Amino acid sequence: MPLRPVSLTHLFSGLRALNLPATLYFILRWLVLSALIGVLAGSASAYFLVSLEWVTTYRELHEWIIMWLPLAGLVVGAGYHYFGDRVARGNNLVLEEIHAPRMLIPLRLVPLVLGGTLITHLFGGSAGREGTAVQMGGALADQLTRVFRLRPRDRRLLLIAGMSAGFASVFGTPLAGAVFGLEVFLLGTIRYDAVLPAFLAAVSADFVTRAWGVGHTHYPQLAALPLTPLGLGCTLLAGGLFGLTARSFATLTHWVSRQFARVAYAPLRPVLGGALVVAAMWSLGTTRYSGLGVPVIVEAFHVTLPPLDFTLKLLLTALTLGSGFKGGEVTPLFFIGATLGSALSMVLPLPVALLAAMGFVAVFAGAANTPLACTLMGLELFGIQGGVYLGLACVVAYLFSGHRGIYSAQMIGQAKHLGLGREQGKRLGEL
Repeated sequence: MPLRPVSLTHLFSGLRALNLPATLYFILRWLVLSALIGVLAGSASAYFLVSLEWVTTYRELHEWIIMWLPLAGLVVGAGYHYFGDRVARGNNLVLEEIHAPRMLIPLRLVPLVLGGTLITHLFGGSAGREGTAVQMGGALADQLTRVFRLRPRDRRLLLIAGMSAGFASVFGTPLAGAVFGLEVFLLGTIRYDAVLPAFLAAVSADFVTRAWGVGHTHYPQLAALPLTPLGLGCTLLAGGLFGLTARSFATLTHWVSRQFARVAYAPLRPVLGGALVVAAMWSLGTTRYSGLGVPVIVEAFHVTLPPLDFTLKLLLTALTLGSGFKGGEVTPLFFIGATLGSALSMVLPLPVALLAAMGFVAVFAGAANTPLACTLMGLELFGIQGGVYLGLACVVAYLFSGHRGIYSAQMIGQAKHLGLGREQGKRLGEL
């Protein structure tokens, strides 16, 4: 069939349907807002990462400081008890404001979560950094709501962009950061009107952090591996184990939190939790499971590690965060996943680096319910050579984790298993 020429009438009709002025206004508006978010979140993450490196180095040179973890817990607990108010909800507060915008996120969240996280790491608690960066990104972005007098609908996009910016800048993964902000708040559904703000903010924040001269951990690039039925079958099995591990971590952390909630005076909760963590590390005779544990994560890509590594990190992180210390769950989940994948190389005929990389992203995918973001993170950190294996592991882990996750304020837009039908509007914390 011959092609018909497009008339000027049809062309102008299409442009009118596009509403070009409104589209250009939307793009320019969010270009400005996202750039501001990127400067704020990227600068905050740069300062946070430099400070975190300093306290980690100090702790490793003065291991005796871990004995003061209970006293550090009292400082963190008292700070949030007397000055925290709503901000004690952390990541869940940001998610709740996206679902139902009500009140501006207080700016005091930034110094509280920043100080609390640095204290936790300085004195040897097992915690991460993602929660801190995401909360700072969300809180700093939300301050623009008042400056620009944004409507609730636009404020939702602003908060999503802030979360994306915080995540991207703290890990150096702008693609994963952008999709994380889009994917994390409503399980099974993505808001496409937030795609542009999230991507612009993530890229801007990552650029600003790097512009400050702050780098990120470099992980091994995976070697090319052919796709085989055996390899894919092993990936399905490993993905299921990663998902069950993620589910166990989320369940245990929430359970520990409920147990410590029985202590009436909140500042005492991290004191007791800190004492238990110190006792555990003293009995183990090692600080291997303190802080982020990045050296152990890197080690997991090169040698086969024992199952004890991921088990102890899971238990100590659940105890640290569940008792009220501050930080994030994601880097400990990287540790748990990478060391579990490394241990699986003893029984699965796949390279140890590939299994460690799959566990690194898949356990997080299951715990945060963000398989797309974690697949992109795997590609950004480990290269495209193992992309199919990484993506399959993330999706299977996401399915096996069930409707459980580390963020209780996540809401279900679509049930994971089609046989269950839709479950619109139910929070994970209610399941």
